[in-house]
Amino acid sequence: MIKVKKRKILLLPGDGIGPEVINEVRKVLEWLNKNKSLDFEIDEDLVGGVSYEKHKYPITDEVFYKALESEAVILGAVGGPKWDNLEFAKKPERALLKLRKELKLFANLRPAICFEQLVDASSLKPEIISGLDIMIVRELTGGIYFGEPRGIVPIENGERKGINTHTYTTGEIHRVARVAFELAKKRKNKVTSCEKSNVMEAGQLWKEEVQALRDKEFKKVELKHMLADNCAMQLLKDPKQFDVIVTDNLFGDMLSDEAAMLTGSLGLLPSASLGTKDKNGKMRSMYEPIHGSAPDIAGKGIANPIASILSLSMALRYSLDLDSEANSLELAVQQVLDDELRTKDIMSTGKKQVGTSVMGDAIIAKLK
Repeated sequence: MIKVKKRKILLLPGDGIGPEVINEVRKVLEWLNKNKSLDFEIDEDLVGGVSYEKHKYPITDEVFYKALESEAVILGAVGGPKWDNLEFAKKPERALLKLRKELKLFANLRPAICFEQLVDASSLKPEIISGLDIMIVRELTGGIYFGEPRGIVPIENGERKGINTHTYTTGEIHRVARVAFELAKKRKNKVTSCEKSNVMEAGQLWKEEVQALRDKEFKKVELKHMLADNCAMQLLKDPKQFDVIVTDNLFGDMLSDEAAMLTGSLGLLPSASLGTKDKNGKMRSMYEPIHGSAPDIAGKGIANPIASILSLSMALRYSLDLDSEANSLELAVQQVLDDELRTKDIMSTGKKQVGTSVMGDAIIAKLK
């Protein structure tokens, strides 16, 4: 078989259970190299709290430049109570925000899919979540997380004031809404745009600009506007009414976590953070499971690696143009669930409980 050009994949395991789940991603990549002649160039480095412990920074310039040069970055998780008292600029989470901002990863794709084998793992009734398939598109580099001015300042009477600024421009709104509309064209052709236009001027602008883009470029896509708090309620009441949800950084952070829990476990779902395509069709990207570092179970070998492995699947699909391999990996996950293997977070009566490594090995066995 003919070897394709080497493509750099940067693994950033991070903190907590990050190293355990990313180790399973590495095993899949190595299997693909050996059996599919894909010849990925795999590199690995420190980020988050472990980077602070060694370098006194949550991400070094060297690691950041590696990310710039990679076809895809796959992150585990960052943070933990150990670093809660660090000054804000050196907290592990600042590495994540730096990567998103400096790599210009403006669109965060977070699917919420309910696997039929795991319908009973959800806290909602099976008839409400069976067949659930939502894609949330979250704006990732603007809004209140990055707006200026920001900070904590002293005021009169010995008190302090915390400041964060929520701001968006037409261009920022259009580029993320365009991603949502393009995705909807390949799905059910329906987009729900969420904001708080009833109390926020930035929300009113969001609503107007998403509508304007739809009317100009995507007339055949159905668009519905919904207040973000109502969307949170509707996700619990009738989640299958949604196809693609597009929203800002703050509301996307909360709504995507809520949607993820509809499926039963944060350990199941991946995410993709994408930048703008260059003239050659290439884009910078980062992929990560949506779960956190889960320090309470770190080192026990019981973390669910499925979200990380499906993050790799998203990388194969969106950054590496390997749809066939992505499909095979997703099918392998389904087949392992069919075999009733379960990690602790999705365990139910009558199933076989396995650890992180065994779950990863079982998915690779299905690839064979």
